[in-house]
Amino acid sequence: MGSGVDGGTGLPPWPALRFSPKAEARLLAIDGVPVCHVVDGALENPEAWRAFAVAARGTFRDAPHNAFPGPELRLPEPVVAGLGTYFDERFRASFDGRRTERFYARLSMVTRAPEQLMPWQWQPHVDQLATSPEQSIAASVLYLFDDPSLGGTAFYRPKRPVAELLPMIEDSSRLPPAEFSAKHGVAPGYLTGSNDWFEKVASVPAAYNRLIVYSGTVFHSGEIAHPERLSDDPAIGRLTLNGFFTCRRRAR
Repeated sequence: MGSGVDGGTGLPPWPALRFSPKAEARLLAIDGVPVCHVVDGALENPEAWRAFAVAARGTFRDAPHNAFPGPELRLPEPVVAGLGTYFDERFRASFDGRRTERFYARLSMVTRAPEQLMPWQWQPHVDQLATSPEQSIAASVLYLFDDPSLGGTAFYRPKRPVAELLPMIEDSSRLPPAEFSAKHGVAPGYLTGSNDWFEKVASVPAAYNRLIVYSGTVFHSGEIAHPERLSDDPAIGRLTLNGFFTCRRRAR
């Protein structure tokens, strides 16, 4: 049964987010720190979400203000409520969260060719949602595509101190691509391994209906090794459902 929510947009009814109570999570840790939970068979109705994305294809829009290399469609609050509940009950405590202060979710598709990327998309990033030391942030990705070669998610650690890293990241948002590449030695295109600035420390392959939930403060990136296979068709492209959570930390 769908949610029936369309907000007057003319979209088909949004499906419900029905998470399977039988799906079990396994934990990926880096240096003993929990970084990513992996849940296979997360949704009971993943096909409903892909069918919705196909029907709503014309409403996806690029959001050039963020690092995501493709169009997105934000989920309305009544639809996303189930994701918030699932996060609170199963994962929030592992990210030092006492309560979830805000969250949102969107459907997303990676579609850009490597030569279309901007410098800030050539490298991993963190999700800048927290506004104070009293907050923690987490994010989730639900893979809604069949072809694992379209890419999962990789995690990185910086190779250089913050005093060097931050100016490079700032330059990535203000310098033209050729100038940025020449100055910092960062090659254009999707990063799929280590480079002079970042070491890849873990990777989660994509699998249909697999959900990952991870710390937004760890550098991460979609692992797009075969960009020639990307498509803007939700039926065959790299369709994901992405969530972002800002939590109040537990009292010390």
